[in-house]
Amino acid sequence: MHAINDDIERAAFALKAMSNPLRLKILCTLGDQELSVQDIVEHVGTTQSNVSQHLAKLKDKNILAARRDANRIFYRVNDERLLRLISMM
Repeated sequence: MHAINDDIERAAFALKAMSNPLRLKILCTLGDQELSVQDIVEHVGTTQSNVSQHLAKLKDKNILAARRDANRIFYRVNDERLLRLISMM
């Protein structure tokens, strides 16, 4: 029962983070691939500053993972279950 409650808490936490339309668009853009900040900016159609703020929030909530390669940062969805949840919506 404890594991089920943990899953429910995690799902509610993720849904709250995704309740912002731009954050949901970012997650849909990423899907199961890894993209640079600039690639994400081009896909979602807003400023790099705005995208970076939302990426930071998603990373802080452990929804995204990031890696640096030289001067570029790449993001990916941290949990495959989140991708399944998005695809069901």
